[in-house]
Amino acid sequence: LVKNTADLYKLTVDDMKGLDRMGDKSAENIINGIVRSREVPFERVLFALGIRFVGETVAKKLAKSFANMEDLAQADMEYLTNIDEIGEKIAGSILQYFSNESNRNLVRQLQEAGLKMERSEEENSGHTDKLAGKSIVISGVFIHHSRDEYKEIIEKNGGKNSGSSSAKTSFILAGDNMGPAKLEKAQKLKINIMNEEEFLEL
Repeated sequence: LVKNTADLYKLTVDDMKGLDRMGDKSAENIINGIVRSREVPFERVLFALGIRFVGETVAKKLAKSFANMEDLAQADMEYLTNIDEIGEKIAGSILQYFSNESNRNLVRQLQEAGLKMERSEEENSGHTDKLAGKSIVISGVFIHHSRDEYKEIIEKNGGKNSGSSSAKTSFILAGDNMGPAKLEKAQKLKINIMNEEEFLEL
C-alpha cells in the first residue's frame, strides 16, 4: 500500500480496514492523524523530510530564510552558507538532497497531497529580502532594540548574523561602547560601520 511517505496521503479508511488486525476505530484514527498532518507548519515539514544534518533548529533557520520549498531547492552553496549557523556540511547535504530526482518527486507529491511547503501569511509578516546576501556583525549597546532583537530583524530581512568581522562582512551595526579591538579590525578591513539610526532607516 505504501512505497513512500506521499503514499500515506492516498490511503482511505477502507484501505486500512483491509489490513490484518485493523479495526474500524483504529483505521479511522490513523487516517484522521494523516489528515491532521497536513496542518503541520513549513518548518516541521522541512524537518520531517529527513535531510541529513537538518534537525529541528536548522529547519527553523531554513524556514525563516526561505519563503517556500521551491526557493530552498534552488538555493546554491553561497546563499545557504550565508545563513546564520549553516555551514558547508549542512549546505552540502541540502544540495545533495535536492539534486536527487526521487527526493524532488517526493517533495512534489507531498505538496500535491496538501502539505505546507511555504511560510504562512503570519510567518511572512515583516519578512523582506533587503538584507539578502549581507553578513552583519553586531557590537555595542543599543537604545531601540536589544542585540537579540536586532539579530532577529536581520534574519527576517534575509541577512546573516556573524560573530566576528572578516573580509566578507558587509557592515557592522554598532551601538555605544563598541569594543576597541572590533573597531580597530573594522577600520583595518575598511568595513562600513553603521549606527542604530542608520540601520533602522534601511
